Amino acid sequence: MTTTTQDTSHIVRALASLRPDEIAASKAILQREGLFGPDTHVSYFGLAEQDKRELLAGSVAPRRFHVMLIDMRSGVSHDVVVCPQEDRVVSSRELDVAVDGHVPVVVAEFSIVEEIVHQDERWLAAMRKRGLTDLSQLRVNPLSAGVPSDAESGRRLQRCFTFVQKTPDDLGWAHPVDGVTVIVDVVTREVLDVIDYVDLPVPDEDGNFHDPAWVDQPPRAGMKPIEITQPEGPSFTIDEDGVLHWLGWSMQVGFDQREGLVLHNVTIDDAGTPRPVLYRASLAEMMVPYGDPSPQRWFQNFFDCGEYLLGGFVNSLELGCDCVGEITYLDAVLADSAGEARVVPQAICIHEEDSGILWKHFDNWNGSTASRRNRRLVVSFFVTVGNYDYGFYWYFSLDGSIELEVKATGVVFTSAYPGPGYEFASEIAPGLGAPYHQHLFSARLDMMVDGTDNAVDEVESAPVPRGPRNPTGTGFTQTVTRLRTEAGAQRLADNAHNRSWLVTNPSVTNRLGQPVGYMLYPEGKPVLLADEESDIHQRATYAAKHLWVTPYAPDENYPAGDLVNMHSGGSGLPAWTAADRDVDNTDIVLWHTFGLTHFPRPEDWPVMPVDTTGFVLKPYGFFARNPTLDIPAPGGSHCHGG
Repeated sequence: MTTTTQDTSHIVRALASLRPDEIAASKAILQREGLFGPDTHVSYFGLAEQDKRELLAGSVAPRRFHVMLIDMRSGVSHDVVVCPQEDRVVSSRELDVAVDGHVPVVVAEFSIVEEIVHQDERWLAAMRKRGLTDLSQLRVNPLSAGVPSDAESGRRLQRCFTFVQKTPDDLGWAHPVDGVTVIVDVVTREVLDVIDYVDLPVPDEDGNFHDPAWVDQPPRAGMKPIEITQPEGPSFTIDEDGVLHWLGWSMQVGFDQREGLVLHNVTIDDAGTPRPVLYRASLAEMMVPYGDPSPQRWFQNFFDCGEYLLGGFVNSLELGCDCVGEITYLDAVLADSAGEARVVPQAICIHEEDSGILWKHFDNWNGSTASRRNRRLVVSFFVTVGNYDYGFYWYFSLDGSIELEVKATGVVFTSAYPGPGYEFASEIAPGLGAPYHQHLFSARLDMMVDGTDNAVDEVESAPVPRGPRNPTGTGFTQTVTRLRTEAGAQRLADNAHNRSWLVTNPSVTNRLGQPVGYMLYPEGKPVLLADEESDIHQRATYAAKHLWVTPYAPDENYPAGDLVNMHSGGSGLPAWTAADRDVDNTDIVLWHTFGLTHFPRPEDWPVMPVDTTGFVLKPYGFFARNPTLDIPAPGGSHCHGG
């Protein structure tokens, strides 16, 4: 099926961002149907997208919304679909949390834990043992609980660490009270256990990077202003439905409480014809597994999308600080825990930027010289999840390439450093440790390269043995292997062989008779390093491969499953792909794992300079030739002879 020339205005309306009136109407229905009481909290609220096959066929259904609810008095949770236009609850299921897992963490859980812990005599005794008696300085940090023990099954838990915050303006991460873990049931509001594993000194040195007096050095001299101006305005336009147009590119920009930025219907113009590349692109999961197996932190593995709902922690961006240049901002409309609309102003930043040379050549034979400068469209947002801050930057370039870059910054998660030679953490300040960890992301790429029926080839460089084919020993070639089923399409990157994955449309060929395609170039950094039998490997199996390919299914949206919080594992990609479905020349979704393996440095403290990770999609036989030959030459004072 090809959608190259069809009208997509109905798809735009169906996939538009949330509106406050839709949130209000949904809450009213939930209250009327007895699903929303005085102790109910909204864990997640988002658009339940219509099956794309129906939308592409021209059939538009009333908009529906996926809502996860929890009664914080009883612990009863519901997974609900509601349709305001039809004034009804479409479906509702009460969760068996011991089997299904729990709905994501709600804001109330962050605020109640410290109050509960501060009243527990066992924890107070552990603090007194360390000479810590001023409760106003003791911050209790609630953390997702991981897999529950048999005794904990069915309970909604937080496992908690303690930090010392000397003053209200102090950076508490500098002073971990390591060795003590508190287990709290946030529904019954009781401390189940306080485990005092080991008594380690609390690091005393401050880390108040935000205080100019603490930095104790003057601002660096000699920095001259850099000003970015576009006197005629930007080259892009965006309408009220979030449809963005820029120099041949077109896409619809949306936002989700779980995934953050969501891009739909990404197309690029080719000589007046819009050609689709992606139906939907998002960050479907990110997980931070820690590599310190000590008793107090074995459980420390955070799913920032599935457990914490990453998009809900989006920042409001500031001109001149977070974004520089001619900026267009979009607000994000979310639902808060009370089921009311929450508008985050300036949550999405859109701008274009110069990105260096696009192409250049000086020809020795004919004496000609020519160069063109590249620029890219940037669509980005920033979140703060606990100690870490993450920026997500989608780049669209003039040559048809698409890139996702993640920028990790903020404050590393700290511990006390046990002593010289400790093999699972770095010492980043005197007595202050930072456990080794990974940041593993999963991009969900619903491909639509010139239509919905696509295929994936694995492309590798290969030496050719010396012989009749290669008599001089200088020859090398590439191998191309079709990935035909889900089992065979679970792949690791291999930089030694330049392994990449080419998504083609077998039914559409370029002028050379080759299938049109886009190549996914992975960074190829380590995947999940935890043992295959570990709890976290069972829960985050998606992160054990760089690539998974599945046939499109409207209910397969998150690589670790819908309900990640306290789930024992096996959901999502490992469950779906057990059927080993066909992925050759059909409607496919790519799931690409990428990320960072972080051995913290002293230079990462007290605030971490940005570290980056990501991937690139580039046209590969998609165009007949270089698609940027129509880019105007630089003119005026910007380009002149020496």
